Amino acid sequence: MTRSFAIALGALLALITGLTTAASAQSEGRQRLGYGLLFTNDVLGDTDDRWRTGSITSSRVWGPAWQGHAPERIGQLLEFRFHGEVIAPENLSRPAPLDRPYVGALGFGLHTHFQKAQVDYALGADLIVTGPQTQLDDFQDFLHGFLGGRDVGRRVRRNQIDDGIRPSGVFEASREFELGFARLRPFAEARLGVEDLIRAGADITFGDIGRGELQVRDAVTGHRYRVVRAEQAGTAFLLGADIAYVDDSDYLPARSGVTLTEDRTRLRAGLHWENRNGAALFYGLTWLSEEFDEQREGQFLGAVQFRLRF
Repeated sequence: MTRSFAIALGALLALITGLTTAASAQSEGRQRLGYGLLFTNDVLGDTDDRWRTGSITSSRVWGPAWQGHAPERIGQLLEFRFHGEVIAPENLSRPAPLDRPYVGALGFGLHTHFQKAQVDYALGADLIVTGPQTQLDDFQDFLHGFLGGRDVGRRVRRNQIDDGIRPSGVFEASREFELGFARLRPFAEARLGVEDLIRAGADITFGDIGRGELQVRDAVTGHRYRVVRAEQAGTAFLLGADIAYVDDSDYLPARSGVTLTEDRTRLRAGLHWENRNGAALFYGLTWLSEEFDEQREGQFLGAVQFRLRF
């Protein structure tokens, strides 16, 4: 992490600490507004079980009564976020000499969402626990033993990134434009900590699902998953793309021998469906470009969110 990025992250963490204090003072009248859970896995994409192989993200949101958009004041609406992710070399048992190291990461974060002058802002900080202490290598081995798949090899375990607790922060600004038959949302994002990057992109949605809701952007795929919902039956189709400049990544340390690719691209498409009883399903597909120079190609990653109602 460069010195300038470290200073910026320190300032962001100080701000989040202030938010927590302010939120405690404003807690009267706050209620639980929603919950969202998103799974991503390359088994749902190109089925190759490699690199950004799988993650789970959940969000629980509290705030004042929902009015179809985030409140104006920072810290009024709070999101508590959990994120678990496994990143792996292309071959779990016999990795190539120049492939990325194994990563097991668990994130615990506090985020706030607010709106000013029709611009939506998301600001948050997370503590990312990494390394063998997460036991995600053992968990993946267990799943592969049960469902089928390669074992996590000894060399992969030995060379995974170290145990650590790494602070990280994220800031996003976006605005939604009504196009009659569709909604366009351009956005800009900055991430500091485990990965230092800036990103810009846009999403376009065809259909009513998602209108007047709070949706949270997944860090891996860029898909926005539903957290505070407006109950509405129907379907919605979406397309999205973004590009990023990456300054540094703790997930690709110098000792790994691989070279960080400074530019990243994501292309995505997805479909929402909801019936009159409130049962809902989302499936999205994202193409991720190469993240290090020795990576021989990009990959396709699937994302799923569902809600059952009986």
